[in-house]
Amino acid sequence: MGGFWHLSRRFVGSLRPGGPAEADRVWVESTLSGTEYALWRRMYGPDRRHSVQVAREAKRRLGPAATPPVLAAALLHDVGKIDAALGTWGRVIATLSAKVAGADMARLWVRGRGFTRKVGLYLLHPEIGADLLEIAGSDPLTVAWAQDHHKSADAWTIESEIATVLHEADDD
Repeated sequence: MGGFWHLSRRFVGSLRPGGPAEADRVWVESTLSGTEYALWRRMYGPDRRHSVQVAREAKRRLGPAATPPVLAAALLHDVGKIDAALGTWGRVIATLSAKVAGADMARLWVRGRGFTRKVGLYLLHPEIGADLLEIAGSDPLTVAWAQDHHKSADAWTIESEIATVLHEADDD
């Protein structure tokens, strides 16, 4: 779920409400398919801002290799968090719960009700996001990165150079 500094920066950034600037929203809409954009719009405002930062950095570093599926992967890697519907403080509790009890507990928690279920959904966001993107008709690379983005590099299923840039741009 990320290192201390990454999580600290994401927490501080999440304290500002709202999504990205209008120019960024327009860029995202022109980059994603209609169904992908509909998913992106459902994301928590700070997650949308973060996703734009990741995509812009990936585009800068990859140049022409930043194809539409790569940019969609950058923009939608955290889309699975939408079903958890947790705000900033709920995410803090979910992340700490995973650190204390272990992320494997998510499969049990997701069977529960209320907040416990939301924590489980949040922790399972890579799998949930991959499913949402597959249903939306996203490119296999976009789907794979949503699934893989918290895995170790030896478990990534997309091309290594692209995965490395996406991972580093995400600062996870």
